[in-house]
Amino acid sequence: MDPGPDPAVREALERLLLGGPRRLTRLQVAEAAGMPPERTRRLWRALGFPDVADDDPVFTDADVEALRALSGLIESGFIGPGDEASIARATGQALSRLADWQADMLADVLTRRAREEGAPVDAVAAATTLLPLLQGTLDYVWRRHLAANVDRLTSLGAPGDRRELAVGFADLVGYTSRSRGMGGRELGAMVEAFEATASEVIARRHGRVVKTVGDGVLYTAASAVDAVEIGLTLPDAWDAEDRPPLRVGLAYGTVLTHLGDVYSPVVNLASRLTSLARPGTVLADRVLAGHLRGLAPYRVRPLKRVSVRGYDHLQPWLVRRRPAGEESNALEAMLDEMADDVLAGAPDDPDGPFDEIPYDG
Repeated sequence: MDPGPDPAVREALERLLLGGPRRLTRLQVAEAAGMPPERTRRLWRALGFPDVADDDPVFTDADVEALRALSGLIESGFIGPGDEASIARATGQALSRLADWQADMLADVLTRRAREEGAPVDAVAAATTLLPLLQGTLDYVWRRHLAANVDRLTSLGAPGDRRELAVGFADLVGYTSRSRGMGGRELGAMVEAFEATASEVIARRHGRVVKTVGDGVLYTAASAVDAVEIGLTLPDAWDAEDRPPLRVGLAYGTVLTHLGDVYSPVVNLASRLTSLARPGTVLADRVLAGHLRGLAPYRVRPLKRVSVRGYDHLQPWLVRRRPAGEESNALEAMLDEMADDVLAGAPDDPDGPFDEIPYDG
């Protein structure tokens, strides 16, 4: 029977990761940091950790320094007193997933080495080697993303939390039913492949991954063309016989950005359009379709109005790449003119010439 991990190894790993031994209680940490105990409890929960007993020595000197640093950020005016829990929650959620992946990676490395060498591997030595490498990589990536966002904000002229953005949703069709018949490793490999494909395509076209949720990804792009290129490229880049198809919904408008997430009716609209899209297709809202008006690479066609939650007369626009030489096609030229008429008409006009054209996928 496996006796479990060696207590001495576990303690050594904790000291390495936590920057010292667990020797302080929650109340002692609060006193040392000069914070009310209830405030430290609120921050601890916001970071995603469970409550601990007041007399349980589970904290280290590093916890005290972290709280002092947070107080310094508030005193500098960089963070408002009412924002500290929100920032702690956003930070905890972002890094929790990363830490989960890194812990699994370390376990896999140790297991593989032990199998190859025929003997247990020194986990503390391995972690001592890997920790600075992981920490350095994390710091580098964080600084690069921070620099990219500073560049974006300074280029806007007037930084703020409301921006004009294209929002895109891409999700896997039939993911739920398909995942029921898959083992854990197989499902994990598919999700990993999907996230890798989505991240690469979105980054290539200057987009930003806001979040991924198993079967879907939410992204934003500053330009409608970049958002459309991402939407049109993703289904093809992901397409394979053993994979569920992908569909995409896009919308454009004013978006509120907060703690790395995005909020707006535009986000809801993109989600609704995704649910209406056929496998392998891209649907856009009227505003985004208007940004594509007159651009030769794209064929944009209004579809029959539908009623979905929150929208009684929503008119999706099917976006496709225009085949080479189609501009000279008389029928397509006429359809382009009719699409332009719909875009130029009243947004709520229920009698547009395309209202009864069925969705041909």
